[in-house]
Amino acid sequence: MPRFRGPGYKPGMAKTTTTYVCSQCGGQANKWQGQCPHCLAWNTLAESIQEAAGKNASRFQSLAGSGQVVRLSAVQAVETPRMATGLPEFDRVLGGGLVGGGVVLIGGDPGIGKSTLLLQALAAISSQAKTLYVSGEESAAQIAMRSRRLGLSADIPLLTEIRLESIFATLKAEQPRIAVIDSIQTVYTEQLQSAPGSVAQVRECAQELTRYAKQAGITILLVGHVTKEGTLAGPRVLEHIVDTVLYFEGDTGSSFRLIRAFKNRYGAVNELGVFAMTDKGLKGVNNPSALFLNRDEREAPGSCVVVAQEGTRPLLVEIQALLDSSHSPSPRRLTVGLDGNRLAMLLAVLHRHGGIPCYDQDVFVNAVGGVKITEPAVDLAVALAVVSSLRNKPIPHKLAVFGEIGLAGEIRPVQRGQERLKEAAKLGFTQALCPKANLPKGKIAGMDVKGVASLAEALEYFRAM
Repeated sequence: MPRFRGPGYKPGMAKTTTTYVCSQCGGQANKWQGQCPHCLAWNTLAESIQEAAGKNASRFQSLAGSGQVVRLSAVQAVETPRMATGLPEFDRVLGGGLVGGGVVLIGGDPGIGKSTLLLQALAAISSQAKTLYVSGEESAAQIAMRSRRLGLSADIPLLTEIRLESIFATLKAEQPRIAVIDSIQTVYTEQLQSAPGSVAQVRECAQELTRYAKQAGITILLVGHVTKEGTLAGPRVLEHIVDTVLYFEGDTGSSFRLIRAFKNRYGAVNELGVFAMTDKGLKGVNNPSALFLNRDEREAPGSCVVVAQEGTRPLLVEIQALLDSSHSPSPRRLTVGLDGNRLAMLLAVLHRHGGIPCYDQDVFVNAVGGVKITEPAVDLAVALAVVSSLRNKPIPHKLAVFGEIGLAGEIRPVQRGQERLKEAAKLGFTQALCPKANLPKGKIAGMDVKGVASLAEALEYFRAM
């Protein structure tokens, strides 16, 4: 007996089924459940439409190779040319500029300046390459008003569209070298029934745009929204699809913005670019150390300057510590811009190997300027700032410090010690305290460098100041 089919059925029609996709890891489940079976996150499964395998297979045929094995030595390696964006700080984070066929994802809080940054970059690039700005959030009039407010004279091609098929038609007709999609959460494809911004739509649209960028050799910059936890909205697989992931950070109450690379297939990660938001748009800050060292000339207890390293750039950042007698059985340990777990470890090392107990003190440590420091080279500066606040003894104003502290109380060397010392000397610092293994081979003009091998030596140097 033939099986009954609906009135809209056509022979060979692809069958669609309902599935549930996790917004955190992108994993799939056949039915809804409170916890994702893959990443164990709660309340992250959302309903989605799963397409038939035949349609997906046809999409990947264009990317499939010949199926033949080739020798690595026979593959011709060609240096990828880069295109400067006209914003040196942006180029630094990208690794030197934009790469043809690359896909860049820029995330950040609303109103932080993502659209402003990309509009300025397209205006600078338009004189040497064809560009296209695709907006799904703002009208053409709003973008034109921003362009005039920023004083941009370039005539940038603009498309206000959210349907992926229409965007592809425009890309094929215009054939730009650089295209901006603002934002990926607003784009949808008619091949899926879910709403724009859903896990399935974001994943599918990002995959299609990435596939087109690789085939056509154009650069696509995607703007992404962030959640209240500070992560990019949408499936986690979105960050794996693209070539570069950048985060735009900054306090809305401050005029300074930081852009940081967390993933870059064409350059180094953890590079940092610093911008200042002005009435004419974003301006690059050539000397960010001066920004983070904007402090009073008088010496204050609990303040120490560390020479941190962000990618290839040494940065001088002021570390502030404040210790106060605790009135609770569990003293507070609070950090801003630093790792709280590492602070707890340093306090234990100070007690065991330095004879300085802090178990009855509330400890607060802050990295001035809103910068986040994750490298262990900040250990020695944090330890000295804590001791300085506890003893109410200021650290010399022109002393720069860096070094990693081990659990045995040893001061371990860090990378790029010479560059750190030269940067401190360039900014007028006359003294430096560093690991003994990082002592310079030659004398640095105008700077007295002291090398220490243990925490005890560093504390003895502090007492003799």
